[in-house]
Amino acid sequence: MTVELKNDFITVKISEEGAELVSIKGIDTEIEYIWQADKKYWGRHAPVLFPVVGRLKNDEYEYNQQTYKMGQHGFARDMLFTVISKTETSVVLDLGSSPETKSKYPFDFRLRLHYILANHQIKVIYDVYNPDENDLLFSIGGHPAFNVPLKNAYLDLENYQIDVAPNVERRQIPLVGPFNDMENAKSVKFNEPIKLSRETFKNDALIYELNQEETTVLLSTPEDDHGVSVTVNNADYVGIWSKYPENSPFVCIEPWWGLADNVKSTGKLSDKGDIHVLEENQSFEGSYDITVF
Repeated sequence: MTVELKNDFITVKISEEGAELVSIKGIDTEIEYIWQADKKYWGRHAPVLFPVVGRLKNDEYEYNQQTYKMGQHGFARDMLFTVISKTETSVVLDLGSSPETKSKYPFDFRLRLHYILANHQIKVIYDVYNPDENDLLFSIGGHPAFNVPLKNAYLDLENYQIDVAPNVERRQIPLVGPFNDMENAKSVKFNEPIKLSRETFKNDALIYELNQEETTVLLSTPEDDHGVSVTVNNADYVGIWSKYPENSPFVCIEPWWGLADNVKSTGKLSDKGDIHVLEENQSFEGSYDITVF
């Protein structure tokens, strides 16, 4: 099932499967901003990453002396959420722990996704709650993919650029295969736009440490007036990714509260870098805003 939201400017569709944002369409322009999951390149739109972000070593982790298997980006993206409230311009979708989730993730949890429209913007809120007396360990993130080009078919990824604001010094985290190499992070500033090309993604995603500071990532082209900005309100990191070496017609801007395993990971979930911990009855809220033009 797909939920549709609408205001005077945009129409938005969210699938109950994975609580995934599958369409943002301008009413006047008729531009589709969200990548339409062509499996030739990448068969998803904007998956929710929970309870891990990225890949674990050997696709497994250890907790309380037991080993659990967990695929890349976790299981939430492939599970059916329940709509618990809806208006014309907002929806809340819910996923709770179950025997199925506990077979690979031994925690009680409640995950809620809020989508709220305001003018040309969609606010996405992640709400994680721990109903159990034991600590809840998790990571979470977004993976929205945007069409490139947005309007003019003669354009390509190489006509597009990324701007990051504010222009403050950030650490860029390299990857070795699918794993982070935090020890070799380097400091960067964004004095000029990042001109995109296929080679930009030769070593996988560009990952920047945000320290939960509000940051806006703008995807645009000098060739026309249309683009997308993602304002990350309190995330630990943002990833920018497209598939390499394919000529993939999309770019992802990904807010992350967590990272893939480190190259030196012990495999123990409690030792995992950037893991979030909730005590009994505690909640976590993370959010980002997508603005289209």
